[in-house]
Amino acid sequence: MQVPVYNLTGEPVKQIEVSDRVFAVPFNEGVVHQVVVAQRANARQGTSSTKTRGQVSGSTHKPFRQKGTGNARAGTRKSPLRRGGGIIFGPHPRSYRQSAPKKMRRLALRCVLSAKTRDGELKVLEDLKFEEPKTKTMVQILEALGANSSTLIVTDEPENNVIKSARNLPGIKTMAANLINTLDILSYQRLLITEEALRKAEKLWGTA
Repeated sequence: MQVPVYNLTGEPVKQIEVSDRVFAVPFNEGVVHQVVVAQRANARQGTSSTKTRGQVSGSTHKPFRQKGTGNARAGTRKSPLRRGGGIIFGPHPRSYRQSAPKKMRRLALRCVLSAKTRDGELKVLEDLKFEEPKTKTMVQILEALGANSSTLIVTDEPENNVIKSARNLPGIKTMAANLINTLDILSYQRLLITEEALRKAEKLWGTA
């Protein structure tokens, strides 16, 4: 499979051959869904907590006598029915972690990369390096490539100048090739990846 490579002015400069094992995989909706659910669940802290009636502070003294007041019978102010009382069936600290096998995560990643390629939402850059951080230059590059909003930029290695140039732009995220994952790719409409990063992705996830 061949894809075009663009320069920083948005013009195609050549065609390169990419691995069908990574960029031409049929979309498996079930696998992708399961991996995304697991990834989102594993990001949860699970620290939400509430107090039951046995944990809230308060007197155990009976608030009023049993009979003669016309009120319902009450034995404590810590009842969940009263203001300041305990919480019924509230959340408590727990782990939301879900396991996703390595083969499943790899397949899901190849599926979303292939989907981006088929839909024309993946663009390969010849190179992307800045001599100094310059947000204005980054904006010009993204506009030339038609990717000035909701774009994930992937480089071979973390490029500090690229990161600093893009970090103040809304809807733009930068990432190293070895850190890309299914959720981040699906969270952005377009994917810009350098040629070196693409070759690293093929090396990491193109093998059996």
